[in-house]
Amino acid sequence: MDEQKRIVVKVGSALLVNQDDLTLRYAFMHGLLADIASLRAEGYEVVLVSSGSAAIGLGTLGLRPESAGVADKQAAAACGQPLIINAYKQIAIEFGLDIAQVLLTSEDTENRRRFINTKNTIDRLLTYGILPIVNENDSITTEEIRVGDNDRLAAKVAQMVRAPDFVMLTGVEGLYDRDPAEPGAQFVEEVEDVSVYLEATKSKSTLGSGGMLTKMQAANMAQNAGSTAYIASGILERPISSILKKERRHTRCIAIGDPQSSWRVWLADRLNMAGSLVVNAEAAKRIRSGKTGIQADDLLSVQGEYNKGDVLHVYDETGDEVARGLTNFPSNEVLLLAKQTNEEVSELLGYHSAADIISKDNLVILEGHHLTWDAPEHDVLPISE
Repeated sequence: MDEQKRIVVKVGSALLVNQDDLTLRYAFMHGLLADIASLRAEGYEVVLVSSGSAAIGLGTLGLRPESAGVADKQAAAACGQPLIINAYKQIAIEFGLDIAQVLLTSEDTENRRRFINTKNTIDRLLTYGILPIVNENDSITTEEIRVGDNDRLAAKVAQMVRAPDFVMLTGVEGLYDRDPAEPGAQFVEEVEDVSVYLEATKSKSTLGSGGMLTKMQAANMAQNAGSTAYIASGILERPISSILKKERRHTRCIAIGDPQSSWRVWLADRLNMAGSLVVNAEAAKRIRSGKTGIQADDLLSVQGEYNKGDVLHVYDETGDEVARGLTNFPSNEVLLLAKQTNEEVSELLGYHSAADIISKDNLVILEGHHLTWDAPEHDVLPISE
């Protein structure tokens, strides 16, 4: 497989579903798959990440997106998923394409074993010349439906398959330096530092639950994984290839240097926070040097209930995020170790283990190009009462 000619394409609900009557936009889907077929003929491998199942399913339930709750959208996704995949199948036949459906939740990308299993499945589908169509499994998710994670989920897929190009098709031409409705708003053709534009990206569409903010977050994740992200409108004719060939306006978020190892990229960019640690100032300094892991006596507080092998966010005393890493212990054991630092691990826990809460090799120091997460404000368990 030639990963240098691999593209992940994400399309949102507003492009796939008519807002007025909640029916599929077959003309757009036809143009999209026609372009994918052309790209495949040029030797490209394409992975399509598609929204739309919940939006099209609302029509089946007789509901409107603005009034539907989370449980309604879960039911709508269950109704809509077979409808949208059947539409893709019928159109794909016209172009001699075979398709496969891959349903994911954020947990499938956060768990390392499931992440690798999903990567292997998509890689094998591409090997056999099949177009993988990935969608978030909205019928069983809750928080993701509220916040619109399909953009970032698509970025995780781009990271997963090591795609050099990540295309997000949306209802606008790309990024503006402020709300496009404001006088003097300027179109942004190229982005290096996504954080500069976050405040200008707060609005979202009616059908989709995401907006330009989640696209900027997704673009940053792609950048960190060595992918160039493109944001452009979803036109009917050649919506993807016209971007790659620079034939129409779009925003290009350039890859940041060479990608880190797939292991470190997976550690660094998360969709959800399993839990977090706050470390003292001296520990934060040592961690930033990249020369040490995290010990029990470094900790000031612990947040969240998590398991061994989950990825934790690490903050200093001022609330700045320092690093992310794979915990060697579940949260109850971390708290126990932090409260009794003079005791041996084996004495406290009843089994032998390395003393590091997070080992140096399983810790990624956040650099300036990573978007950081705000420190959690609730459910923090202090080490000392």
